[in-house]
Amino acid sequence: MSERDSFSSISRRRFLTSAAALGAAVVAGPVLADDISMEDIINAPRRGNWDDQFDAKASRTAAAISTKNPIFGPGASANLQQAIFDYESIVANGGWPKVSTTVKLKIGMSDPAIAQLRKRLMISGDLAKSAGISNEYDSLVEEGVKRFQARHGLPLDGVIGKYTLEAINIPADTRLMQLRTNLERVNAITVDLGQRYVMVNIPAAYIEAVENNRVAQRHTAIVGRISRPTPILDSKIYNVTLNPYWTAPRSIVEKDIMPLMRKDPKYLADNKIRLFDGKGNEVDPTTIDWNAEAPDLMFRQDPGKINAMASTKINFHNEHATYMHDTPSQGLFNKLSRFESSGCVRCQNVRDLTTWILRDQPGWSRQQIEATIRTGVNTPIQVTNEIPIYFKYVTAWSAKDRVVQFRDDIYQMDGAQELALQTGLNQEPVVAN
Repeated sequence: MSERDSFSSISRRRFLTSAAALGAAVVAGPVLADDISMEDIINAPRRGNWDDQFDAKASRTAAAISTKNPIFGPGASANLQQAIFDYESIVANGGWPKVSTTVKLKIGMSDPAIAQLRKRLMISGDLAKSAGISNEYDSLVEEGVKRFQARHGLPLDGVIGKYTLEAINIPADTRLMQLRTNLERVNAITVDLGQRYVMVNIPAAYIEAVENNRVAQRHTAIVGRISRPTPILDSKIYNVTLNPYWTAPRSIVEKDIMPLMRKDPKYLADNKIRLFDGKGNEVDPTTIDWNAEAPDLMFRQDPGKINAMASTKINFHNEHATYMHDTPSQGLFNKLSRFESSGCVRCQNVRDLTTWILRDQPGWSRQQIEATIRTGVNTPIQVTNEIPIYFKYVTAWSAKDRVVQFRDDIYQMDGAQELALQTGLNQEPVVAN
């Protein structure tokens, strides 16, 4: 996925203004229980099967800096301390040069800014010093840029576009501050995480399933947008529901469903949404005046492939009514900025995670899970041995191989405004949830 200046639907200035107003306390606030937008329902695929696997090319490139070490593994603090030591040395030696260019830099080009880029990549360890300093953007520079992009959660296109340039020009002392801030966060975790647990890293928008201090699975995620952030929490997974129902919140009923029904009286039927009164009796949509105020009824979508939560919902104890779930809109996982929910977390390849969660539970092999999903019948499964789950906010971390990763400070908690520069990239307008 190449970077384009038009990726962002909100300007840098608008984003920074709204994010700064949000403040550091935003993560602790309540979130809405339902994070499904009408886009999920309207754009739900009407097909029997879909391929929800990662983009193969991007995955292979990212694998070059991947590690089986969890963010909160036994060596997490020591690895961050080593990264801090390395970056202190970089800062003490003058940091890295600013790459000054007004054009995109890519393979085959010759430009004085490329000499700056080469030196910048060498200092951060993304380009071998043996590559030398020149004005040429060769394949070595391209691979160095891809490595930098992979470490910063950017599109792996090997091009210095607007957003990669902004990331590459964040000063070394700012990155050092970011590392120190995240060391405090890691050191604040004093509980025993457990032999098996699930960790959601909110700024990275990904999920780790960890077993015996090794990452068994990683999943791309979609987490809360700026105005409706995903909360930081510690909990335990107690239930997995296959073929879940979805109940539309009042805001969607009023702002989306009512206007849609005025335009298309078959909308509810086409999307398998049924109405129920307070006693559980089904109500015929043709008896409702859709030009009046929204009726005091429950709008519930039946299980199935077009359900807004698709195949799976993962429940865990928490006061925010937050959960993890599947989505019929699999294309959302290909976006760079995956901060679009109302606080709940959408998980790519959720069936793999479900299989891992239920692995030791008799009667729930992958084949049985898939067979149950195919029935379309709502099936709640109690997790016999509840699995710990942690939602954390970590924007910088390191592995024992000294590969340091950084992510945008999406909720403005790191204390440096420039760390949030890229978070508007590919951000969708807020849809009523």
